[in-house]
Amino acid sequence: MASLAVNGSTLELSERGEGEPLVLVHGSVSDYRTWAVQLEAFGRHFHTVAYSRRYHWPNAEIPEDADYSMLEHVDDLKALVESLEAAPAHLVGHSYGAFVCLLLAIREPAMVRSLVLAEPPVISLFASIPPKPTELLKLLLTKPRTAASIIKFGATGIAPATKAAERGDMQAAIDAFGPAVLGRKTFRELSDSRLEQIHTNAIRAEFVGSGFAPLSASEVRGVQAPTLLITGQRSPRLFHRLADGIHALLPHAERLEIPGASHILHEDNPEAFNAGVLRFVAGHELAS
Repeated sequence: MASLAVNGSTLELSERGEGEPLVLVHGSVSDYRTWAVQLEAFGRHFHTVAYSRRYHWPNAEIPEDADYSMLEHVDDLKALVESLEAAPAHLVGHSYGAFVCLLLAIREPAMVRSLVLAEPPVISLFASIPPKPTELLKLLLTKPRTAASIIKFGATGIAPATKAAERGDMQAAIDAFGPAVLGRKTFRELSDSRLEQIHTNAIRAEFVGSGFAPLSASEVRGVQAPTLLITGQRSPRLFHRLADGIHALLPHAERLEIPGASHILHEDNPEAFNAGVLRFVAGHELAS
């Protein structure tokens, strides 16, 4: 383990291998440990870095009055890549981390060699957070399946999780958020070690804070980095609808579905995930 000081915070990270830089960015209720299998597999081909994002284990906890800001995580990723002299880097992000990677590619295109986005929750591409009734009505008329998925996710996952977090009941927040994101079966079958990682990284401020950053169609259309969009075969339909939405906008995008996997697809089926990512990234090395 090593650590890196960025933007007034210290981020713990783990590195493997040599070659072109590849940075792994984890999602919500998680930390760098989610990438254990990928760190070893990708480290045989690339200089691979997995880090815990600000406020995630084992980094310092979030201050009592601080906001959990997505753009702050984007700034941290930018500073990390700069500090490691890793630009342009291959970025592999999962869920919230995938959204962070996409935003860095939008804001700092020269820093990104390729993008792998595993089920980024780009809800703000379709509606503000929280959605306005007029936005949902328009979306129901133009993209009814996407609208229905967002409404269901909000009603059964985000809303009850946020209410529970507001009253300080993080167990109830996890019990609402987990099944909505992973599906009930996958959440019910999580190992004790994975549940421990979730509980350790259930940050109240993330549930009650400013939420996802705004995202526009024009911003997504402007991303020139080659991009691999990954979904899990058994993931909630919301993530498939969101991937469809950004796939239609990204100018250089490919799709990959991971068999038998839900939202934590890199953990559910690491063999298929690793093979697909390595194949994609190898096709976009600087020397290729």
